[in-house]
Amino acid sequence: MSELKEEKIVALSGSPIYHHTESTPWSAPQGEEYIEQISEHIERYLGKVETVFHEIVSDTVHIDVHFVKPSDEFPFARLVTSGMSDLPMTTPPEVDVPKYVELVVTLPPDWKLDQKSFEDENWYWPVRLIKYLARLPHKYETWLGWGHTIPNGDPTESYAPSTQLNGAIVLPSITVPDEFHTLRIDEKKEITFYAVVPLYKEEMDLKLRSGTDKLLERLGKKEITDVIDPKRTNVAKKLFGFL
Repeated sequence: MSELKEEKIVALSGSPIYHHTESTPWSAPQGEEYIEQISEHIERYLGKVETVFHEIVSDTVHIDVHFVKPSDEFPFARLVTSGMSDLPMTTPPEVDVPKYVELVVTLPPDWKLDQKSFEDENWYWPVRLIKYLARLPHKYETWLGWGHTIPNGDPTESYAPSTQLNGAIVLPSITVPDEFHTLRIDEKKEITFYAVVPLYKEEMDLKLRSGTDKLLERLGKKEITDVIDPKRTNVAKKLFGFL
């Protein structure tokens, strides 16, 4: 196994910034240990799983994406991973944070999620994003948790031509029932479900400069939730500069 090179820098807000420069080599996935329990959990609290986008080739963990159609109760399309929680994340020993995590993306009801539309990155990028983030902790022997932001590349690039969103923050979803946030597998294992919320570069800079609470305050004032809107307001930028 190659050595992981990780630099830790502290942002102005006091949050650590991790730069991962080398991933672990390719390895066979561990298997879909909890796909049935996760699927049952999704259907219990979010609605029927319409289909599962299965990975054909997997590295380290096998990441599937469960698609839940919009409903009267939840007028959104949902994408939920399974497989990320097959392995524990490499969490710091000094903090008590979830080691087993799966990710959720919430989309407008008219978002195109068929195979033909996936040929267009303007529709596919949320799937690509959630799969990449689900594998990232295991490939770089790190972790994802509340308030972590991940830029799309260095320098950052927009996820697709139709949006200027180019990073994401990991947070609890505010559009799911409270009971959905965790799934108890057994007495030793509990899976936590986090939302992936795309951000603009200026919003990621605001978070690093002033902290997650300040960013969430700005998002809250504009009533921005975890439902993805590729053209939404940038809460950290005015016409002539930063707020």
